[in-house]
Amino acid sequence: MKTDLTIENIPISIYDTPEDMGRAAADYVEGKLKDAIAQKGSANLIFATGASQFTFLKALKGKEIDWQKITVFHLDEYCGIPDIHPASFRKYLKERILDEVNPKKVHFLNGDADDIEQEVEQYARELKNHPIDIACIGIGENGHIAFNDPPVADFNDPKWVKLVTLDEACKNQQIGEGWFPTMDDVPKQALTLTIPAILSSKFISCVVPDQRKAEALYNTFYKPISTECPASILRKHPNTRMFLDKGSASKL
Repeated sequence: MKTDLTIENIPISIYDTPEDMGRAAADYVEGKLKDAIAQKGSANLIFATGASQFTFLKALKGKEIDWQKITVFHLDEYCGIPDIHPASFRKYLKERILDEVNPKKVHFLNGDADDIEQEVEQYARELKNHPIDIACIGIGENGHIAFNDPPVADFNDPKWVKLVTLDEACKNQQIGEGWFPTMDDVPKQALTLTIPAILSSKFISCVVPDQRKAEALYNTFYKPISTECPASILRKHPNTRMFLDKGSASKL
């Protein structure tokens, strides 16, 4: 069972369970990828990570999609940890979907690169050379999209990828989701796609389960559009679609 509503220009679907939500989001993303492949022979995709994406990625990897025609990017990565670290987003994506579906090409953000400035510039170039058909994102407890936390979010950022310092709310979320044992273990900085880079995507699929995200979703839709809740800028994107569960939608 689901409930559909629209707030401003954003269609929102609310499901009884995270599993139903994930399957619906996978159906939507599958359709957009197939449309892009039919139109131009290939597709470019951005993946988010984190606990919010578990059911979506599980459902998506079971779809009949021609992954050999898809180029994949991801939203963010911690600085200073290798791709074998349990919290690495590269490791997460490899284990949860990429190693199974084997896309044409995967561009990883290497947060442990020797030259971070060069890594940022190279990744931004690749993004601009591969216009994104669909970005699969989430929303953090502090309203962030990617690692654009309120203190560093910039709706007019001149950069497409940048080095940021994580705020306390963001680091607390990483501990709460079990990625790190203590605050001292959470990296202080990360690489992230900026908000203009995310908004450049033709379509955005936003998957946000869990009661702990309810306040962030309320702020996304009902507070003024501002960097106090970076996700509020999604109301300006022409093709954003929201997939929620009962907990995350409880304040809408």
